[in-house]
Amino acid sequence: MKKLIGLLSVFLTIISCSNAQQKTFKQEALSNVMTTTENESITFQEILKKYEGQNIVIDVWASWCSDCIKGMPKVKALQEQFPDITYLFISMDKNNEAWTRGIAKYDVKGEHYLTSDGMKGVFGSSIDLDWIPRYMVVDKTGKIALFKVIEADDNKLIETLKSLK
Repeated sequence: MKKLIGLLSVFLTIISCSNAQQKTFKQEALSNVMTTTENESITFQEILKKYEGQNIVIDVWASWCSDCIKGMPKVKALQEQFPDITYLFISMDKNNEAWTRGIAKYDVKGEHYLTSDGMKGVFGSSIDLDWIPRYMVVDKTGKIALFKVIEADDNKLIETLKSLK
């Protein structure tokens, strides 16, 4: 019986830890070099520093992603509902041309950066990226307030943003 209780305890601990939300970015994500719309290099840490003291919604997307494109009206509605939030778009596009064309074509309003190595690269792996679009929220202190949702109208996202006001 003691063994059974011990195994159950270990199992529950593992499950609760795997469901725990990441509160800070891994060093791999922070040191990942991205590209600005002016074609300059910048690390993700430098990007976060640039918006320090602001609440941020991070939208990881790509112009080739049909779910991302279908979700853009929801993003625009979110921007209307929470206009004081900084919207940071991190693209998984393969090249600058596709990325900048996508920003213009879909009229994506916000701050834009391009990752250097796609969804399976360093940044994607460090945030456990398994689907796009992917939304994250960073609070004014730089802590991750919401680690993962895949819909811009997800109630967890809305409630997190309301709690930051």
